[in-house]
Amino acid sequence: MKNVVCMKWGTKFPPSYVNTLASMVGRHLPQPYRFICFTDDGSGLDKKIEVRPLPAVPAMDKQVEGAPERGWRKLTILGSNLGGDLSGSALFLDLDVVILDNLEPFFTEAGKFIIVKDWNLSDSVIGNSSVFRFEIGQHQDVLDYFLNNSGLVRKEHRNEQAYLSYSMYRKGILTYWQPEWCRSFKRHCLRSFPLCYFAEPKRPAEAKIVIFHGNPNPDAVQKGWVGHYGLRAARPAEWITANWR
Repeated sequence: MKNVVCMKWGTKFPPSYVNTLASMVGRHLPQPYRFICFTDDGSGLDKKIEVRPLPAVPAMDKQVEGAPERGWRKLTILGSNLGGDLSGSALFLDLDVVILDNLEPFFTEAGKFIIVKDWNLSDSVIGNSSVFRFEIGQHQDVLDYFLNNSGLVRKEHRNEQAYLSYSMYRKGILTYWQPEWCRSFKRHCLRSFPLCYFAEPKRPAEAKIVIFHGNPNPDAVQKGWVGHYGLRAARPAEWITANWR
């Protein structure tokens, strides 16, 4: 059984993002599989989605309170009793990704922990945690260290994905997806000024997933997006509309 998991907390993303992600997975992953969303509010989610409460880590709420949102809650997915009945490998997907092609290779690729290599940090081990595969229940130690040393971890690492990458690197299991599989919308799709106002964003060749980190998000691009100062923009793209549904 393949496990695909995502997380939704707070109000950054509406339920439609989870439903759209589940729909994309359904079109690009052969059966059977389980799609599980861990959330603090399951209202508005499709019935086909397995809805579970966010992993119960009371200390996490206290640790994160008042601090900038850097995705730290995502670390709770590493707990030893995830969902109660989940086991084996799980593919974690952020809500703001667009799936373009078959996801089966993300389950057959060899490795114990595989993550996107961050495109902007070529000299670092840091990965982008929008798409990563892990062994369920095998990394309670990584979560525990954060909970017991939150201040130190936050001082040493800017965000959750930096801490996660270095933790798996120290365990000797950090590997990366093939570069062409996961592409950045901002880095690989946005056209330069002024062409961005006349041609739609590029669809990266061989990409299976396009990752929308920061701004814009997929909804914004569907409507047409202009960034601050007007030097970055994206016309509505047919290939995004065709897949983001």
